[in-house]
Amino acid sequence: MKPDNLLEKYTVAAPRYTSYPTVPYWDKAEFDTQRWKDTVSATFKSSNQRDGISVYIHLPFCESLCTYCGCNTRITKNHNVEEPYIRAVLTEWKLYLNVFKDKPVIKEIHLGGGTPTFFSVENLSALINGILENSDVHPGAEFSFEAHPANTTYQHLETLYKLGFRRLSLGIQDFDPRVQFIINRIQTFEQVKEVTEDARAIGYTSINFDLIYGLPLQTAGGLRKTIEQVSELMPDRIAFYSYAHVPWIKPGQRRFTEQDLPDAATKAELYKLGRNLFVGLGYMEVGMDHFALPTDSLFLADKEGTMHRNFMGYTHQYTQLLIGLGVSSISDSWNAYAQNVKTVEEYLALLQQGELPVFKGHYLTSEDLIIRRHMLNIMCKGNTVWNFTKQPFKSFFASLKRMPELANDGLIEFNAVQLSVTPAGKQYLRNICMALDARLWVDKPSAQLFSIAG
Repeated sequence: MKPDNLLEKYTVAAPRYTSYPTVPYWDKAEFDTQRWKDTVSATFKSSNQRDGISVYIHLPFCESLCTYCGCNTRITKNHNVEEPYIRAVLTEWKLYLNVFKDKPVIKEIHLGGGTPTFFSVENLSALINGILENSDVHPGAEFSFEAHPANTTYQHLETLYKLGFRRLSLGIQDFDPRVQFIINRIQTFEQVKEVTEDARAIGYTSINFDLIYGLPLQTAGGLRKTIEQVSELMPDRIAFYSYAHVPWIKPGQRRFTEQDLPDAATKAELYKLGRNLFVGLGYMEVGMDHFALPTDSLFLADKEGTMHRNFMGYTHQYTQLLIGLGVSSISDSWNAYAQNVKTVEEYLALLQQGELPVFKGHYLTSEDLIIRRHMLNIMCKGNTVWNFTKQPFKSFFASLKRMPELANDGLIEFNAVQLSVTPAGKQYLRNICMALDARLWVDKPSAQLFSIAG
């Protein structure tokens, strides 16, 4: 099938697969906080000393609303919200320390948002010192944070570096002023350049730029110019995401209409343009949506087969236990998931009562765990091997029936024992994972739940 026809065929609503099962298919009715604590305790006991744990901290506050954004945010210019929120996050961490009953070995910390650099350096220091106070740091630890180029100061960079951070991600999306205006995400190239150069001078070893294709008013000429500007700074890795238009979830996306968005064919050309330019600059395609220089840790992990994917996205190292702190954060004990409440008020209230602020979750069945492993292999390694005599699951044969179509379209090669993604299939990893998604096929949504793949 021709590439253009492939794109049209596989441009469908698809999960992003930061988890399996995906959140809409969690068995929420079975969730129980005490059982969640028990599974965290068991995973911690079995893996902490060997693998360490990951910690994701959601810092939701932003001074202005980016209208493309699908994240859980709270818009305010009142910085008095900082200290009560930091205290609450540290209270939540102490509740988990009581569950662990031993000192955690921290392998990853990631500050996401929202805008982590909304917070003062003093409050960020209090947060990280509070997390590390009763913890050991793994020898191979990596600490990272998301930064807004327009409000990240030299003091932010210096303070977080002294606290152990070595990687940052700058949310750029597009340098075109028309696009920046309509999505309300304003930062200049000069601001990005200053933060990038300051970070490198301080000693940061990996800098990521987030770019998005498919934004309203985005054009091929504008994207090409954006990437030309990016090439002047050569970040270590680039996340090149497809714009997720989900106005039924994020009403802020109603600032523009579907008529302002590139159509499917134009969006495909934008992706192709970006991919070709990145490859021409020396970046290597890694997993879904990511490009990295050959010296970057994510590329090296991809080459060595050690790359992992979780609710924080791709990471170059693996942990079984991920603890999500802060409003709306999701935790993963490998055998179960749990998500925190989504409003700041409810989050603060539950912690004042001494309760973990989780409100829903999912306990993975043996079949879930098998499917999850194969999906991770596909997304992180591009291949997977199965032995369903030793590890049978009932939906496997239904999945097999969906494979020949993917193979005929040149996206995969498969046989009775393995599946490999072809170079053409790398663009369609979400679609390939959908073929294995037993819960999705058993209960297809009657309304659109997911953004469009591609």
